Order: sequence, then C-alpha cells, then structure tokens
Amino acid sequence: MKSKNIPNNEEIHAEIALHLRCDIEELPFLLTPDEVAHVLGVKPITLATWRSTGRYSLAYLKIGRCVRYRVSDLAAFLVSRRGTHTGELRNDF
Repeated sequence: MKSKNIPNNEEIHAEIALHLRCDIEELPFLLTPDEVAHVLGVKPITLATWRSTGRYSLAYLKIGRCVRYRVSDLAAFLVSRRGTHTGELRNDF
C-alpha cells in the first residue's frame, strides 16, 4: 500500500497564509468566518450551517457573539478531509 504524503503543519499554515495573501509570520492566531470561508472556497453562511448542524467537525470558538477559528483547527480539518479517491472519505452526514 502506498503511504500518503501528508503535509506538515508548516505546509498547511503556509497554504492558509497564501489564500489570505499574507506572510506566514503575519498569519493571525484566530481567523474570522469570512477568512476561513475564503480559504475553504465556501460562503460564510455555509460555515454557519456547518456549525449549527454539526455536519463537519471544524472546531470553532465562540467569544461573546463572535465566532473565530484557530489556525491549528483549520489545518487539522484540512488534513482530515484529504483523500485520493471518492471511496476513501467517510460521509459526515
């Protein structure tokens, strides 16, 4: 069986920084739903739906009325969703 080429945290953080058009050193610790939606290529309302239904296990923080995502949680989510064929990923619904 081939071993999966799993990117490390630095590679994932660099990819997130690239999507947010910032240097990796400038990558904030907490991201807004708009920033995460941009990285994932979805609309912010999609993230709200995922939070309310629990469809995907993308962890978030609730600070008062604000929702924020840790970069490390987003990186872990991206790694968990990586696949090489359609039968590999399990359905989350």
